[in-house]
Amino acid sequence: MQIVKRSVSVVVATLGLVVGVNAFAHGDVTPQAIDISGLEPLKDSTVWLDTNPYSGNERAIEIGHAAYAQNCARCHGIDGVSGGIAPDLRETLPLGAEGDEFFKERMINGAIRNGVTYMPKFDGIVAQEGLWSIRSWLESVSVDAPPKEEKKEDKKEETKSEDKPEDKK
Repeated sequence: MQIVKRSVSVVVATLGLVVGVNAFAHGDVTPQAIDISGLEPLKDSTVWLDTNPYSGNERAIEIGHAAYAQNCARCHGIDGVSGGIAPDLRETLPLGAEGDEFFKERMINGAIRNGVTYMPKFDGIVAQEGLWSIRSWLESVSVDAPPKEEKKEDKKEETKSEDKPEDKK
């Protein structure tokens, strides 16, 4: 009986250690370079802009989606859907200037609480163009984003099918 209790204690202690290490390793991410090919370069990328210069830019959204997967998904969840480790940015990051300000602050400073890094700083490691691309993608998947317009071809097809008289037998 005592051997069973000791074995259970060892298993519980090991699990606690594994969970604790993973919780504190949350911000232990090395920022990855972002391919910004096809984006209009910023005049001076060393000076942070106050608002997202690529908001709504389709190329930036495409780049941002890939960059998010490389740099953010580990903590914030695949395609922005949080698994509970870090905030779901689709829901917590506001659209517009308010969200831009918060995003900029996190990219420059990261997030450190009680001496523990919860999110690394990206400023000076990753190009500002790439970071604003991530913001552009996050805007496109935000729960507050306006619905995406259907493709014009889809609308034309719907109109054509609605214009046809139905066969009556």
